[in-house]
Amino acid sequence: MTETGEITEQELETGRKLFLKPCEFIAASTAISNLPPMDGPEVAFAGRSNVGKSSLVNALTQRRTLARTSQTPGRTKQLNFFNLDGRIRLVDLPGYGYAKASKTDVRAWTSLTLSFLKGRQTLMRVFLLIDSRRGIGDADREIMKIFNEAAVSWALVLTKGDKLKPPGLEKVASECRREVATHVASWPGIFVTSSQKTTGIDTLRAHIAGLARP
Repeated sequence: MTETGEITEQELETGRKLFLKPCEFIAASTAISNLPPMDGPEVAFAGRSNVGKSSLVNALTQRRTLARTSQTPGRTKQLNFFNLDGRIRLVDLPGYGYAKASKTDVRAWTSLTLSFLKGRQTLMRVFLLIDSRRGIGDADREIMKIFNEAAVSWALVLTKGDKLKPPGLEKVASECRREVATHVASWPGIFVTSSQKTTGIDTLRAHIAGLARP
């Protein structure tokens, strides 16, 4: 990465090559007691239900069904781990903010996720996904507080960027950049993506490759 934060062509190529490697599902955990052992760097994906986490993981790895997608919000209630070429793990966290979720579900999500965030020494970064059509909401801000309290390095990823016209997308992106800058645990900058159009996917791959084992 350059001093201005831009991704270089070499980094883009490194990211492209990494995500061409085998990526396999290795574990699904519903409790801290059955998490896979810490073995090398990990990055996690968090976001509201139906924000497009599974679609993003599939787009990154160029596999249509690696991470299961669902039209039913709140379907994913476990931490799903994927091993990318033995160099880095991708962790799909349960969605949050689903209106029909019971208070028990919400408490379970908070407890499981918070325990994972605080106790996972191999966790290099959490990507907080925000639907570009909605922007940052109150539930997202609560999650940001959890990241800050857990001292977890996180970065914001706008999803479904193809659903907005360029001026509207840039407005949302600018608002997100300003808010992200107020958080000490956040990575300085945001990623603007579209899983359907693959916009921004190469840049995110390069960023993740920079966190992987050599």
